[in-house]
Amino acid sequence: MSHAAVQNSPYELAAHAAERLAELTGVERHDVALVLGSGWLPAVDALGDATAEVDTTDLPGFSAAAVAGHSGKIRSVRAGDKQLLVFLSRTHYYEGKGVDAVVHGVRTAARAGCRAIVLTNGCGGLKPSWTPGTPVLISDHLNLTGKSPIVGATFVDLTDLYSSRLRAMCREVDPSLDEGVYVQFPGPHYETPAEVRMAGILGGHLVGMSTTLEAIAAREAGMEVLGISLVTNLAAGISDQPLNHAEVLEAGRAAASRMGDLLGRIVPRI
Repeated sequence: MSHAAVQNSPYELAAHAAERLAELTGVERHDVALVLGSGWLPAVDALGDATAEVDTTDLPGFSAAAVAGHSGKIRSVRAGDKQLLVFLSRTHYYEGKGVDAVVHGVRTAARAGCRAIVLTNGCGGLKPSWTPGTPVLISDHLNLTGKSPIVGATFVDLTDLYSSRLRAMCREVDPSLDEGVYVQFPGPHYETPAEVRMAGILGGHLVGMSTTLEAIAAREAGMEVLGISLVTNLAAGISDQPLNHAEVLEAGRAAASRMGDLLGRIVPRI
């Protein structure tokens, strides 16, 4: 590979973004990253004191947030003896910016020193007992995008992608937490009832439009991954109600204090 190609690689871009992040936040090294999905935004205030906040667009490789309920900012937060890097938005695959753009935040976090990452999302649930606002730990995933953030013959083991150690730690904090397999569809349209049935037949319990590509990139970068889905609605065909983005955000707001408490107790222990 030529020098120019290496210079322009997504990994180099992430390194540049991490350098700029350190300059803007005054924090040389972060410990744990969090990516907040739809409805999770109000939970961030429970994590600790923000020591800095930067616009994602001030860093190389990031574009402005494109979805209502997502804020295009990155916050540096002090929680106990840990420095957290909190992404208040994410780039979704359906935005059409390519897989590298989707995982750029994850790669930047890795270059910023983070050894672990918490990936959250708002999603549809297949279990009728999961009422809107229920947090569910992600135990595994089905990536139905047909894409990978890894290019070339780089073989990455995904056996324990969603860390069983971190999931056990979560259940120590909140024994009522359930877990399930997250299924990523490309979006941006919601899944059809038939697609939801297919996801269930394949072993899925949660359906959404994010997370799996980021988790793969995090594992490639050597980070430990914790995934938490907030069930904002029952998936298509599970209930007889139509799906609505405003309801997704409302369910998230209603569950925000519980999510904040959960993250506030888990993250310092990672």
